[in-house]
Amino acid sequence: MLFLVHKRSFQLLVMAILIALFIYLLSAIDFIFDPLWAYIGAVAVPMIGAGILYYITRPVMYFLERYKVPRLAAILGVFLLLVLVGFIIANFIAPIAQQQFSRLIDNLPKMVDAVQNLIVYWQSNQNIIPSQITESVNVDNIMNNVEKYAQDATSMIIMFISQLVGFVFALVLIPFFLFFLLKDGEKLVPFIRQYLSDKVGNSFERLAKAVDHTLKSFIQGQLLVSFFVGVLLLVGYLIIQLDYALTLALFAMVTNIIPFIGPFLAVIPAILVALFQEPIMAVYVVIIMVVAQQIEGNFISPNVMGKALSIHPLTIITLILAAGSIAGFLGLLFVIPAYAVFKTIVSHFYHEWQNRKHQEA
Repeated sequence: MLFLVHKRSFQLLVMAILIALFIYLLSAIDFIFDPLWAYIGAVAVPMIGAGILYYITRPVMYFLERYKVPRLAAILGVFLLLVLVGFIIANFIAPIAQQQFSRLIDNLPKMVDAVQNLIVYWQSNQNIIPSQITESVNVDNIMNNVEKYAQDATSMIIMFISQLVGFVFALVLIPFFLFFLLKDGEKLVPFIRQYLSDKVGNSFERLAKAVDHTLKSFIQGQLLVSFFVGVLLLVGYLIIQLDYALTLALFAMVTNIIPFIGPFLAVIPAILVALFQEPIMAVYVVIIMVVAQQIEGNFISPNVMGKALSIHPLTIITLILAAGSIAGFLGLLFVIPAYAVFKTIVSHFYHEWQNRKHQEA
């Protein structure tokens, strides 16, 4: 028994050394993979965009096929539905949101002046503030940071404009990727399986189904949850007559795609707008957000997403903090589904290993 323990420890040590050596070799010859990374970067946006639309529209295609609609006609119906949704957004939602956003931008100088007046008032009344707070919060540092962030924002805008052409070109490719995913997406697993043995092929098919279920649960579930939360917030904002209600609700709909911290990001601009409109309305905004999150957490998410991902909240927080610092906003969006897929793959191979042990015993 002791020999087996030492043998297993030695095997784990050798495996760890080999993995570390493999990672070192990859880092030493990373220049070889530069063309590969360039290719992946070129197709990443259309592939990711088409993949998201694929999981959104695939149920519509299956629904049409259940009524004996041919695959190509069903795909055409999916594209017509997407065009209809785009038409509704462009003609009924976007003009209102653009008008509210323009008003918000026009009122930003007034908001900045109000903040500056608040800072001036704070400086003139520092004698009523405890010395500990005055020493820990330096007004000059605050103003320097504001100027620094303003310069960073300008450089980010310039970078965004420089990358806009390439991004728009990538968006144009999304419909082509989506068409072939809908048409031939189901053929990928059988195509790969024909080159594998029966045992390995069955394992690969189970893994592919598990990964597909994980991605479907996250993409469809998270988007539906974000949509419902956005609608609930829009209704609440309209009831209290909050300015820029549609723009703030759309912002909340987007940020709610980010698990766990999305709702907190969503409420920040709404609270700021409410404070400048009427301070008591900030309390109403918080109440509306709490009610919406309670409805989402107790009724919408359990029925839409269920427990398909089963990721602990502490794990989500850790992943989001790490991904945000490494990859920014894109990291926040994709770290949870990437982790869920990784967890599914590891779980699959672990169960396969356990089953093999039981069969050998």
